[in-house]
Amino acid sequence: MSENDSIAGIHKVTVVGGGVIGASWAALFLARGLSVTVSDPQPGVDEAVRTYVAQATPALKALGLDTSALTARLSFEPDLATAVREADLVQENGPERLEVKHEMWHTIESNAPAGALFATSTSGIPATEIATALRDPARLVVGHPFNPPHLVPLVEVVPGERTSAETVERARAFYRGLGKQPQVLRKEVPGFVANRLQSAIFRECVHLVSEGVVTMQELDDIVTSSIGQRWAVAGPFRSFHLAGGEGGLTHFMDHLGIGMERRWADMVQEKVAFDEPTRQLLTEQVKDFGGTVDELAAERDRRQIVLLRALGETFDA
Repeated sequence: MSENDSIAGIHKVTVVGGGVIGASWAALFLARGLSVTVSDPQPGVDEAVRTYVAQATPALKALGLDTSALTARLSFEPDLATAVREADLVQENGPERLEVKHEMWHTIESNAPAGALFATSTSGIPATEIATALRDPARLVVGHPFNPPHLVPLVEVVPGERTSAETVERARAFYRGLGKQPQVLRKEVPGFVANRLQSAIFRECVHLVSEGVVTMQELDDIVTSSIGQRWAVAGPFRSFHLAGGEGGLTHFMDHLGIGMERRWADMVQEKVAFDEPTRQLLTEQVKDFGGTVDELAAERDRRQIVLLRALGETFDA
């Protein structure tokens, strides 16, 4: 391989798990010139991953990445021990069950090269808990993407209690080399940051729809025409700092903080759950979106690319 086929010293990647996240990672890794082995024992995973990569190709090409002969460096190996034997990086995307991750990482560590970087895409399990399956927990770090990884820039890099500083820096350098925006969290917290924010907002979304205040489509339209646009250019803290005028965030807290605290108290008391009536309501209203999941995902990707371009985001290393 040429030097251009290496990112932070990584040439060969094993993607463990060929679901949506794993397939999206695979598409991005391939578009950045890396060799990718997907390991997943599920029947038909090769066809599913190839289909996903094909669907992601136009978006990757639109972002300026080389998509010629994209799958020429893609292979499949259902046996995990065999799949990781030559890996420079293992990006694990298995089920969100600790016992399953323990089993997988025990196998990975026993068979991967000593210098391989270990990253888990877990959406909420701390690296400290996963790493108890390893003889050397210093090697493992959370590399949590935001869906879909081949488009959304964020990767939350979360070290465990025994993750080495070298592992954290290697992971950060690799993801940055992919053109991502890695953010190292200063401490472990269940669900990390992006998912906690998403869960908190979605809780209120479900409440408002279940109470009949708005429909799902109306709520989505409200978000995409207000805070969705605002937060794409300035996050919550900067937005409220600007909302305070010359006095900034201090003025905002002095004059508008009481109202916000009142809403916080109201939200804490409200019980929200995916009970059967709520599930039926949401399932019924999904029909109003129109189109298949693939069609809606393609539309999302087109709009995501427009946004990335407008914000000057690129996949250049």
